[in-house]
Amino acid sequence: MNLTLTLQSLISGIMMGAVYALLGIGFSLTWGVMRVINVSHATFGLLSAFVSYSLFKTFGIDPIASLVLTLPAMFGLGCIIYWLLINPITRAKAVIVSSMILTFGIAIILENLILLMWGADPRLLTTSYTNKVYVIGPLYFQYPRLLGFVMALVGVSAVQFFLKRTLTGKAVRAAWQQPEASQLCGINLKKISMITFGVAIACSGAGGVGMAMLYSFEPHSHNLWLIYLFLVVIVGGVGNILGAAAGGMIIGIITGLSMAFMPYQWVNLLTFGLLMVILVIRPQGLFQSEV
Repeated sequence: MNLTLTLQSLISGIMMGAVYALLGIGFSLTWGVMRVINVSHATFGLLSAFVSYSLFKTFGIDPIASLVLTLPAMFGLGCIIYWLLINPITRAKAVIVSSMILTFGIAIILENLILLMWGADPRLLTTSYTNKVYVIGPLYFQYPRLLGFVMALVGVSAVQFFLKRTLTGKAVRAAWQQPEASQLCGINLKKISMITFGVAIACSGAGGVGMAMLYSFEPHSHNLWLIYLFLVVIVGGVGNILGAAAGGMIIGIITGLSMAFMPYQWVNLLTFGLLMVILVIRPQGLFQSEV
């Protein structure tokens, strides 16, 4: 086995997995905190990718810099979607099933809107640093993957800080651990839920831009991204932000090493095979929920 190839694949997998984690932490948050499985989560990330693409092509705004505009917009959009559509179904007995059906419909609507606005052609965010690499000995680091890795570290750290260190974040955890007691303490459950959903969609937007810097994307790309979201959350544990980050890394490493030493058609087989093993041995995921 070639040691250099193994190390290179391991590094690439870690950086790729970090982007999966960035895309997945919001999905884990709404699932673990609100008991809402947002099937449209990846579609919001794809929408953010297309918006960043347009900003780059039209105004020359770097995809990373465009997050200053897209993240607040995605947060606001998430709050609106929650207030108009998600909030009414939280009163249902089967919230998980109801949320999956509702957000599946949202995903279809968003996909068709993207198709109408941008067309069906695959796009690729090609910047001045897309093909640049940073070389250390026999190893090389692609700039887009390095930037995605840094984005993921910042994003995961920010969400973890929000939940653990801010009053609003503590209210989010309290409201869904003990909803009745938190309301008696003056916490507005609907407001807190709206903020949670907005933060989750903003994370999706950042993750979508990160994915767009690594791979080509088109209006149907969210279907593949959604599969990785489920993998990340199930492996890392529902409702655990650091667990989702670790799950993303694990999936990235498995994918990176598999692609280096196996035919491509076997990669998904191995990935889902390991997922089945994890579910059999530890169905709650590798990490317990923090919320």
